[in-house]
Formats: sequence, structure tokens, C-alpha cells
Amino acid sequence: MLRTFFVRLSENPSLRNFAERSSLGRRVSGRFVAGTEIADAVRATQAINRAGMSVTIDNLGENVTNPEEARHSGELYRQILDAIAAHQLNANISLKLTHMGLDVDEELARDIVGGLVAKAASMKPPGFVRVDMEGSPYTQRTLDFVHELHRMPGNEKSVGTVIQAYLKRSESDVAKLLAEGIRIRLCKGAYKESAEIAFASKSDVDANYVKLMKVLMKSGIYHGLATHDANIIRQATAFAKSEKIPPEAFEFQMLYGIRRDLQHRLVRKGWRMRVYIPFGTEWYPYFMRRLGERPANVFFIAKNLLRS
Repeated sequence: MLRTFFVRLSENPSLRNFAERSSLGRRVSGRFVAGTEIADAVRATQAINRAGMSVTIDNLGENVTNPEEARHSGELYRQILDAIAAHQLNANISLKLTHMGLDVDEELARDIVGGLVAKAASMKPPGFVRVDMEGSPYTQRTLDFVHELHRMPGNEKSVGTVIQAYLKRSESDVAKLLAEGIRIRLCKGAYKESAEIAFASKSDVDANYVKLMKVLMKSGIYHGLATHDANIIRQATAFAKSEKIPPEAFEFQMLYGIRRDLQHRLVRKGWRMRVYIPFGTEWYPYFMRRLGERPANVFFIAKNLLRS
């Protein structure tokens, strides 16, 4: 119920407009969003790198409405890649296709994202672009996009995507991605989907996550396990040890500002950790989905507002 409530709030344009323009909204979101500028993301990334963790940087935004907005989004990501190189950050980038103009002009989105992947591939050392997964209307289009990008000469190690364990189709999608050697970030999923296409119960989602997780870990391809679920993490580390899968063969991924204690604990034990650092002015939908995913986040925010 709580998750559904916050997903609906994330889609409310009036609340979004108020939150993103208000100083209170920006203060509340600061736990989970690094700031509004590239420089803010760089500073946050440097701090995470010093703690022994890598980063993926995301300029928040989705569903642009015109080509100019799409080009602007692409240019921001070019600047992020330049900043990663200039500051020698241990980081890659994550982006959404609708933020690059997929709904406006698919060829334009293809040019923008293709250019970013080519730029990442030419970096020393080579960079990486993670094409994020959005709601189910975009699942097949996103996968087709990534398969096409990955087949382009020189791109093989510089582009990957995301699979959401709550979708019933994900096992088939994983098999097709692995057949081409495409890197995957496995997550549970944060959008509201119908019971026809998605597992409705948490136990079913968790079971599918663990099933897909084991397939990825044994694939010989470097993947990311995106979860804050301590039980699933215990299963992953136990599986890695039992199957003699080395810690450098995969990574755990967590969100900026969430379970920082667990992030540091895993690093101390020798496991790899990547922190997803979002920044930008269009933070409201992301923030509300994070609150819906984990009730403890709501109580944390409320407690700190009362203290201030």
C-alpha cells in the first residue's frame, strides 16, 4: 500500500512542481540526491571513491517533450563524462532513454545515446553507459536499443542495461542479453505494474531476483546486483563462496544515502560496491519512488525534519 501511495505521488504534476521549486523540498531530498549541478555529483563521487567504492552518476530526468530538451540532456552527460576523465573518478553513467528524447524522436535519441557510448568507449580507461529501465511500456524498446548499441563495433564493453526482477518476462530477457555478453544491473523494480505482467507479492519478486541473480553470477560476465535487502545479499555472498565465484567477478550496487552502514560493511569484507549517485533539478519522481520502496526512508526524513 505504501509503495503504491508514493508511486502515485511521484506522478502528480502539481506536487512535483511545488517540491522541485521549494527550498524545503530540496532540503528534504538532500539525503538521496547529491545536488543540482555536475560539481555536486563530482564532490559526492570523490567522497564515495575515497571510501573504496565506485559510482554510477545519473542526471535525473525522464520524458522530455521536445528535441531541444533531449539535446540539452545529452550535452549534460557529455560534460559528466568529461568530468569523470578530468577528475579521474571511478565512475560510469546511467541514463534513461526518455530523457534522451525517445518519445520525441527515436532517431534523435539513438544519435544522442550512440554518441555518448562512443565517447565512453574512447576514454582511457574505457567508460561505461548504463541504459536504465523505465516502466513496462518501454521495456522492449529499451532492450532493442541496447542490443543495437552493443552490436556496434567498439561498443561491446561500454554499454549495458537493467533488468527488473518483478517482471515475469525478465528470465527470457536475461537469456537474450547474456547470449550477446551484455552487462546487466539486476534490481527488483520501482514502477507500478499490473499483475498480468509483474509478480504481485514481495516473496515472488524476491524469489525471482535470487533465481536471476544466480544465473548472472555464474555467467562469467561482470554484472551488478542492485539491492539493499540484507537477506538477498547474504544469499549472494554465500552463493559466490560455494561456487568459488571471486569478489571481483561482480559488484553490489546501492543507492546514495541508503544503507550506508551496509555499503561500508561489504567493502570491508572484500566485496565490490557501486553507489548510484543522482543529481539534478528534476529529482521529485526519483525521490518519491525511493520513499515508497523502503518505509524506513520516510521515518528517517520525518525524524530529521523535526530535529532541524
